[in-house]
Amino acid sequence: MKTLRVPIALVISIAVVLSGCASTSIRGSQYIELSIMLDGEGYQIPAVVTLPVGNGPFPAVVMLHGFGSNKDEAGNAYLLFAPELAQNGIASIRFDFMGYGDSTIDHAQFDLNIGVAEALKAANYIAGLAEVDGNRLGIMGWSKGGGLALLAAGRDARFKSVLTWAGATDLSGVYTSEGYAQARQNGTYVVDLGWRPPFNISLQAFEVNASTDILAEFANSSIPVFAIIGSEDTSVNPASAAVIENTSQNSGSSSLIIDGADHTFNIFTDDRAAFDKLRQVTTQWFQDTL
Repeated sequence: MKTLRVPIALVISIAVVLSGCASTSIRGSQYIELSIMLDGEGYQIPAVVTLPVGNGPFPAVVMLHGFGSNKDEAGNAYLLFAPELAQNGIASIRFDFMGYGDSTIDHAQFDLNIGVAEALKAANYIAGLAEVDGNRLGIMGWSKGGGLALLAAGRDARFKSVLTWAGATDLSGVYTSEGYAQARQNGTYVVDLGWRPPFNISLQAFEVNASTDILAEFANSSIPVFAIIGSEDTSVNPASAAVIENTSQNSGSSSLIIDGADHTFNIFTDDRAAFDKLRQVTTQWFQDTL
């Protein structure tokens, strides 16, 4: 079957006028954003596409958020960063995993395999746009999203490079032994993070995690990885960046520890130096590898 490549201007016109479920904004004529719904398996996935203004086709990056977060990420980091990618000639798509953000699906239906499947649906969508070069796709993720980005890269050879912000390859802090025991007893485990409504993790999600080796699956990939983490991260061991780099088969892989940065790269503080460096090196990485 031939893939239909539709110009984004036509997508915008049809989506806004006919469906009423999408919206666009052009800010300073530097980039275009389109809010869309991706088709999941019997449900919809809220997503945002950010495109450069100018002559394409452009490379594109799939952006995966972390545990308990949403498509705009902690401190609106992805909301801020997607336009920066676009202004540097790189398109992106970010979305809410099942049970997060604007998703209306119970998180109890989510597991790591579902997360990878949603990431690949996002990749399929953006690769099908006429403004995007489907042969120049990258993927990135923050924390748990970083682990999912590595899994996606290990399972789908279309991606040309992968990058992690505080990428978590050991998810025992999410799928805890205590939670596993409660899920065995009750069918689900209720998580209350405090900053968002409580949500459920199913027994199946714990079992999928227990049977998944993120690093072993990523080792199947030949693409380069850039693993970035803060020296003061207390959620993910800073040493894991080097582990991710060393798992890669590609000699172009790299890792970076940003001195003084916490798990959110200090985005909730008045000092944005760490986050600014994170943005700079991430943009440069995708410019170099896509």
